[in-house]
Amino acid sequence: MQDYFLSAFADEFSSDFETQCKALNKFGFSHIELRGINGKNVSTLIDEEVEMVKNTLIRYNVKVSSIGSPLGKISLDGDVDLHFETAKNVFNIAKNLGAKYVRVFSFYLPEGKTRKDCKGQVVKLLEKLLDMADDYGVTLCHENEALIYGESPDDCLFLLNTFNGRLKCVFDMGNFVLDGYNPFDAYKKLYDYIQYFHVKDALYEGAIVPAGKGNAEISKILNDFRKDNKGFFITLEPHLQTFSGLNALVGKAFDNPFKYENQEKAFEDAVKKLREIL
Repeated sequence: MQDYFLSAFADEFSSDFETQCKALNKFGFSHIELRGINGKNVSTLIDEEVEMVKNTLIRYNVKVSSIGSPLGKISLDGDVDLHFETAKNVFNIAKNLGAKYVRVFSFYLPEGKTRKDCKGQVVKLLEKLLDMADDYGVTLCHENEALIYGESPDDCLFLLNTFNGRLKCVFDMGNFVLDGYNPFDAYKKLYDYIQYFHVKDALYEGAIVPAGKGNAEISKILNDFRKDNKGFFITLEPHLQTFSGLNALVGKAFDNPFKYENQEKAFEDAVKKLREIL
């Protein structure tokens, strides 16, 4: 069995889904992590659109590694009931498209609330999502990201330990850098729960940069994981800022030294840099 399979958020190459699949063929990627489909978020697709996605994937011989869903990316005081209706649609899409994994988050804290205040509610809501996912035969993978409950390595570990392996980790080393944490230390802490990786690189100053050009220690982490693991997914999520050079994603005004004339050139360079690392 080979060490890893390459996947990508191909909506960063194009919003058009067929163009995404053509790009994956061109760059030699076998899988896609679905997020943006013809300008719509994957969580909003209706049955006819899912059928179109399935037929296009078959035509280009691309498989779905995971659903890059927005589940858990709302405030705890938001419309949770509506969010769980969205979850049903996401899990049904995953089942229909043969995706084993669904990326989730661990909710934003309401203004004025601490993690201690919200711990019980976060656990309760994630448990409900996990129970629902079981009915569809999919595995939920928690991504670390700024401002959600599971932002820090310790808070991620708490959630993963709480569910005794039912909740897995999609490890994003770039996000840890952007939030000020050492990515390799975080990797060692979360190692036992890592299901797959999102690859983006970043500088502690606040810029997202091509893989291997930042502080995310991508090569060190992936090479260490490859020693004892086979058949895992590496999803390219470059998030390169192509026009202003400013990292609007994390709200920091930092002049990014890597600028591209368009998103296609940015994605192409991201692929090149990732392959150099691998």
